[in-house]
Amino acid sequence: MATTLGTRAVRRRAPLPTSNPEDNVVGVGLGRKIVEHKPTDRPSVRLYVVKKLEPNLIAPEHLLPRTIEGVETDVVETGRFRAQAIASRKRRRPVQPGCSIGFALPAPQDDLIMAGTLGAVVASEGEHFLLSNNHVLANENLLPVGSSIYQPGLLDHGDPTTDAIARLSRFVPLSTSEPNRVDCAIAALIDSQVVRARCLAKVGKLASTQPIDAVEGAKVEKVGRGTGYTVGTVFDLDASLVLEYSAGELHFTDQILIRGEAGTFSDYGDSGAIVVDSDSRRATGLLIGGSGEYSVANHIDDVLEALGVTLVF
Repeated sequence: MATTLGTRAVRRRAPLPTSNPEDNVVGVGLGRKIVEHKPTDRPSVRLYVVKKLEPNLIAPEHLLPRTIEGVETDVVETGRFRAQAIASRKRRRPVQPGCSIGFALPAPQDDLIMAGTLGAVVASEGEHFLLSNNHVLANENLLPVGSSIYQPGLLDHGDPTTDAIARLSRFVPLSTSEPNRVDCAIAALIDSQVVRARCLAKVGKLASTQPIDAVEGAKVEKVGRGTGYTVGTVFDLDASLVLEYSAGELHFTDQILIRGEAGTFSDYGDSGAIVVDSDSRRATGLLIGGSGEYSVANHIDDVLEALGVTLVF
């Protein structure tokens, strides 16, 4: 990804697995059936899937067969070279910035499961909200206000019957025809006691609720659902870029471009993470996407002004 308009960056949003076998099953094999992580003496046809979903999330017509020609099946989650989960994808109580959150899609799209990152807790007129991206909380303008937000996101085995922690409150609409400056949304907490706002794993407490302007060459860090804790360097302060969204190619102006110190600063599922200036330990950006070693973030001041909120670290 370059810093000029017209260069494409891939949106860093958790991929949406589907329970449809045509998309979820990525291989078939033969071997002993695994039960409670141990091989048995029973032969099985192994069905390798991108994501092994809970039965209650799978439409009846998408359930995989229990036997094939009289032989038991064994559903094995392999993913696409992403087999290892990290702590930020787990259910956390109290909820902490940097962890997995997400929404549920209504039928007929309810076989698509997603997750993104909780960036921070913010406040407006005494009420507390979760801050993340529009595409993490509002599904690119498509979800109605009042929709449930879950921790963890359903992609990370969040339970829609017990894990709703907030309701979508408002978002800055994303435009496919005009330049965008921010991709952001907030969700009102159902119970403010369920969240611990002041800490980010490995980052710790921020020094202030007041953000700081990004500076070229500054060291930054983030904690996200996709890659956990990473560090990088501010590469550009005023990038104009095109990012791919489900709605199409969206033009963003005045963006922070960050170069990963160890190759990658962010990946799928990190969208919505707060970017922290390492020296001052103050928030400087809101991560929205990236491509390869480069990541894209809104200036946090633009986000807070657009939503009319303040940080509550």
